[in-house]
Amino acid sequence: MERSRILGTGSAVPSRIVRNADLEKLVDTSDEWVTSRTGISERRVCSAGEDTATLAEEAAEKALEAAALDPMDLDLILVATITPAMPFPATACLLQDGLGARRAAALDVSAACSGFIYGLAVADNFIRTGMYRTVLLVGSETLSILTDWSDRNTCVLFGDGAGAVVLQGQRGERGVLSTHLYSDGSQWGLLMAPGGGSRHPVSPEVLEQRLNTIKMPNGNEVFRTAVRAMEDACVSALKHNHLEVTDVDVVVPHQANARIIQALAHRLSLRPEKVIANIARYGNTSAASVPLALDEAVRTGKVHDGNLVLLVAFGGGLTWGSAAIRW
Repeated sequence: MERSRILGTGSAVPSRIVRNADLEKLVDTSDEWVTSRTGISERRVCSAGEDTATLAEEAAEKALEAAALDPMDLDLILVATITPAMPFPATACLLQDGLGARRAAALDVSAACSGFIYGLAVADNFIRTGMYRTVLLVGSETLSILTDWSDRNTCVLFGDGAGAVVLQGQRGERGVLSTHLYSDGSQWGLLMAPGGGSRHPVSPEVLEQRLNTIKMPNGNEVFRTAVRAMEDACVSALKHNHLEVTDVDVVVPHQANARIIQALAHRLSLRPEKVIANIARYGNTSAASVPLALDEAVRTGKVHDGNLVLLVAFGGGLTWGSAAIRW
């Protein structure tokens, strides 16, 4: 059986930087407060002409270049996002058109911050069954459109960005070893954007109540649940592949909060240098978080051939998941 091997990675972020000091002008907060509690110093926010599809296209082009492949080599395009460029068509279809990947099927995956891991599982299984050989997977988000910039508890957390990988079925020991997906829909109320869909369609009342923006009524519970869920997902991936924590070379976690990342590393007894963290510069970019951090790790030489790489994420839904990869 062929494994899904990552041949190239890429990422893209808007040029506009919003620093903590900028947020001090909008809400009652401070750079010290935000940095000490979240680890975030700044985030990227889209300007006119930038959206989920344009970020996805830039990241995808870089991944294709790194993989030395042409868009016409692609069999399938997946975009993980909760902030699509349009309600429909899928952002993946806009990306297909932008790239000129006319041979590829295209669809979006919606699993909030776990979207990239969910998309990786979809891509891996398509490749393992032999239905597709070459798949482009992009996590792209513009969370700034869902952010309530008057809510001091959430506006400091989120940013925009995209990350992409190109996978191809190849024989050998390297590639995706396994993926593990989980969800608990009974906890959907912990993290959500309740307005804008068919339950609460856009209306003056919905906009006035800001129901179209991200709500996190109990951040402490989200923190506790995220740490437990991501630890369990990592342990499941290791057990499935008969591996130990000491076998892991690099962990790329969802960049939600520096304290969550630190707590996860502590519970798994991971040395800090093995854990990739770029949250200080980008904040929480949801489905773009893991591939954006992965691309940086690859391009800075922190991920090498032969490394055992563990990806893990947690997000609204609730959803969480992990993937073990032999690079």
